[in-house]
Amino acid sequence: MKTRAVRLYGVDDIRCEEFELPEIKEDEILVKVITDSVCMSTYKTVKQGKNHKRVPKDVDVHPIILGHEFAGTIVKVGAKWQHEFKPGEKFAQQPALNYKGSLASPGYSYRFFGGDCTYCIIPQEVMELGCLLHYEGESFCQASLGEPMSCIIGGYHANYHTNKQNYNHKMGIKENGNLLILRGAGPMGLGAVDYVYSLQEKPKRVVVTDLDDTKLARARKVLPESKMKEIGVELIYMNPSHVENSTEALMALTEGNGYDDIFVYAPVRALAEQADKLLAFDGCLNFFAGPTDKDFTALINLYNCHYTSTHIMGSTGGNTDDLIEALTLSAKNIINPSLMVTHVGGLDSVVETTKNLPNIPGGKKLIYTQVDMPLTAIEDFGKMEGELFEKLHTSCEKHSGSWNAEAEKILLEHYRVELN
Repeated sequence: MKTRAVRLYGVDDIRCEEFELPEIKEDEILVKVITDSVCMSTYKTVKQGKNHKRVPKDVDVHPIILGHEFAGTIVKVGAKWQHEFKPGEKFAQQPALNYKGSLASPGYSYRFFGGDCTYCIIPQEVMELGCLLHYEGESFCQASLGEPMSCIIGGYHANYHTNKQNYNHKMGIKENGNLLILRGAGPMGLGAVDYVYSLQEKPKRVVVTDLDDTKLARARKVLPESKMKEIGVELIYMNPSHVENSTEALMALTEGNGYDDIFVYAPVRALAEQADKLLAFDGCLNFFAGPTDKDFTALINLYNCHYTSTHIMGSTGGNTDDLIEALTLSAKNIINPSLMVTHVGGLDSVVETTKNLPNIPGGKKLIYTQVDMPLTAIEDFGKMEGELFEKLHTSCEKHSGSWNAEAEKILLEHYRVELN
């Protein structure tokens, strides 16, 4: 059958085109993609082409389908997997395969498997690894956003603290501690704040910084301080450029004790060095942001590392358990990954969106691959002409300006997208 997809041929060479998919094998599954959210990792892939460690060297001859944060419905199941999957059911998928040591991953490596398309073929290793997941949630967008949310959850699980009595590590952030999220008003940072609602062992205080007042204003709208107060957590938003000495100001918020857990959400040397200065005794610094510079370094205080047990680590991606947790929490409405989304568009908008991603303000760009629609900011829905945008504006305003399941349904019905 034919599919329409955005494919990578080389550095800055991506094309939206139609081509024929091969017939699936007995150990493969054909799926219909409904949503894919555009990731900065995809932009980095486009800028590197075949020099990217996950991209095949012959990508100019055998282009790969971009996109790895996707969800949809199952169309056809090969004989090997018919006992487990059925046509018509919704799916989510874990792109971090690591199959037999291979770096191959959807959105980077496969000719017929990726998210920026109408249809694709799930190869057998995905099912073998348990990375094709049954999805019971209401909206496809939540399933797509399960992948970036799983990265956030993985970061929380990866943090640790030490026990001086027996040196055992206690995994996770410190209960009743101070949590700092630097450059945290972007989409991933908002997801990190939202995840706090699900924690059994919550921090007492969450401080979120960002240099962009517009982002901070939106953060306060979708995740107000009052909402966090309801679960007994103090939430503080801060623009450090508005204070004379941001390190002192941030330290003062902890009564001078420092932060037990710090997530650095931007690959900036000064930010990493500031985080190191703000660590409490046994504080854990998670360098979450992925730099593109292989020689990226920063100065750390090894005196504190030795005498006050500060420690620095990094986390990237999430595992299948993290994704299952994200999907479960979303389905139960405990977390709301949709608040990451600031723009919505169709498959025809993917090429320009991906190429210009760093220059497009806001958070996540959510793509509905079965439709053609210009990438549009949610905040601009009310300015657009037509009944569709009027309905979308009304729906999003009911949800504090956030994308939501009702809005998705309105969009899919307007474009008459068949889900099976």
